[in-house]
Amino acid sequence: MIIFKTFLKILLKNKFIIITYTAILIFFGCFNTQTNDNTTNFSATKPDILIINKDENKGLTKDLITYLNKNSNIKKIPDKKYSLDDALFYRDVNYIIYIPKDFREDFLANKNPQIKIKSTKDYQASLAEMMLKRYLKTATIYHSEIPNEKDLLESINSTLKVSTQIQMTTKLNTNSLNKMISYYNFANYSILAGCVYVICLILSSFKEKSIRKRTIISSLKSSTYNLNLLLSNSLFALILWIFYVILSIILVGNAMFTPHGILLIINSFIFTLCALTLAFFIGTLLSNKNAINGIVNVIALGSSFLCGSFVPIEYLPKSVTQIAHILPSYYYIKNNELIKKIEIINLKTINEVLINGIILIIFILIFILLTNIISKKRRDFSYQ
Repeated sequence: MIIFKTFLKILLKNKFIIITYTAILIFFGCFNTQTNDNTTNFSATKPDILIINKDENKGLTKDLITYLNKNSNIKKIPDKKYSLDDALFYRDVNYIIYIPKDFREDFLANKNPQIKIKSTKDYQASLAEMMLKRYLKTATIYHSEIPNEKDLLESINSTLKVSTQIQMTTKLNTNSLNKMISYYNFANYSILAGCVYVICLILSSFKEKSIRKRTIISSLKSSTYNLNLLLSNSLFALILWIFYVILSIILVGNAMFTPHGILLIINSFIFTLCALTLAFFIGTLLSNKNAINGIVNVIALGSSFLCGSFVPIEYLPKSVTQIAHILPSYYYIKNNELIKKIEIINLKTINEVLINGIILIIFILIFILLTNIISKKRRDFSYQ
């Protein structure tokens, strides 16, 4: 009880700094959700291509150009090297196709003529390449059985006309879900920074000479003292977590009460406990108040960048994600992304989510154990 009263006294003493810092973190969490548009609507696009045709515009060659014209935007640019290079550089075209002289005759004679290309190597260029290869592959397969050009073109066009109808069958509210994931991914930084900053600030006050002497001569065991102090600090972590949950309900609405929303809230609660024990461990090591800001930047910012809080983890290099495996934030954010992909929630579909949750709990136990070991050694040293 004495430890809790001392904790409250220190908390109230630093209330202005704590409230200001927490409010800033909450504001950025809210702002990030409002500005991050994760809508994933699909719309078909046509690549911009240029065709340099050195062959006669008839038969197979003409049919190929007609097919490309239907499925892309064909640009007209002077056939000069500097003009073509500039067109690619400035993305006026994504793909340039060079049809060689006698292409049609050589193809029908099974001479395997080669079409040269130049590309910007972006996704639109890939789409143009896919269309070109589709036509040529279809023509090659049919030509092995159909030597007549007219029948060949009819078979090619009949096959290329076939399209697949895609129907979105998901019943999930993807807009709300994306908003929730964005919010709780960014909460990795806010919760971690808030816990590390405030708890390290409080613990550094407990290390002041007068308080430390009273602690040393008391009859409390080191583990009991740490447990009481950890439970006291849990009050702030719990309040911080509740603030973020309430804010998510305000921003997203009733979607937070869906099974996906509940899973995100539970996942954030486990991570808050992990952030609490990590902050407690760092606070046990830290003695200098002036170092707190630097520690927050290293731990919170570093974890957020490495684990996908700010930048989606699929865009990060493989070497970075391998390093991220040693950080609790990786498993927290990974769970958020897994929850996003779950269509129907049951024990089988959330199996990996449960595994990551257990890993976070293991991190919690490790941080508590390390804190007790270091605290006991420091206390034993102080007796000497």
